[in-house]
Formats: sequence, structure tokens, C-alpha cells
Amino acid sequence: MTKIDPSLYLQNQQTRGTGSNSLGKDDFLKILMAQIKNQNPLDPMKDKEFISQMTEFSSLEQMTNMSQSLQGFMDSQSMPPLIQYSGLIGKEVTYPVYDEESGLFDQMETEVVQAVNQKEGSTYLEMKSGETVPVESISKVSDLTESAGDEKAGD
Repeated sequence: MTKIDPSLYLQNQQTRGTGSNSLGKDDFLKILMAQIKNQNPLDPMKDKEFISQMTEFSSLEQMTNMSQSLQGFMDSQSMPPLIQYSGLIGKEVTYPVYDEESGLFDQMETEVVQAVNQKEGSTYLEMKSGETVPVESISKVSDLTESAGDEKAGD
């Protein structure tokens, strides 16, 4: 006979919130409302103080919204390099070629990117010829149609 684990029941599930040590907008409004409700009737809060607190709250809300927007932007920019450079597949790239005889990068090579791979934390482009080129050395990226049109125009 099988038993059902009581911890799987929905009413027994405990919910955990993300603990935060900072006060949010709602907390600030609750404190402000409690302060207004409990103020001394013989010495009420002056209009200037109230406006000052509302201005501070508005500034706090704007900073919070800006912080969230900036965090979203940073999250979108921190995609893995493989995904970031995958747009180069099928494109023509130009890069310097190292001449072992002279020890210099003396000529530029242009090839079509076939794949993007990652080795030991660095990102490399694999060309149709089989050559592997680090993305840092790429000096030009173009569509195949552009370069083919340039060659035809030069004929």
C-alpha cells in the first residue's frame, strides 16, 4: 500500500519570501500614514514638512524605478559570449594573419564564419576553411551579399 507524503499537500507548503533589509515604497507610505494619524492635534505637521516628505518619497520611487531599469539593462547585456557572437555565423569577417617567418601580422584575411565556440573562457570564430580566430582580432564584419556585390562591381 502506498502512502501520500503529507508535505506534498498544498496547505502544508510554506512560502518563503525574499528577505530584504531595506524598506520599500509600501513600507514608507505606511510609516507616513501612521505618522499623520498619530500626530499631536495641538501641533500638527506643517505643510512644508509634509511636502518635503512627499518629495523625498517621490525621489525614492524614481531612484527605485531607475535602479530596476538599469538592472534589467545590465541583465540583458550580460548574455553568454556564444549567444552574443552567434550573429556572426554566415557573415564575412576580416582578421590579421600571423606570418611565422617574419613574426608579424602582415596581411589581412577575409572568410565566412561557420561556427562560434568557447575554449578556456575565450570565444573563437571557426571559419569555413577550418581556421579558428579569436573574436578580439576581428577588424571588419560584413554580409556576404555586400562583398560579393563589391567583387562583381570591380570586375
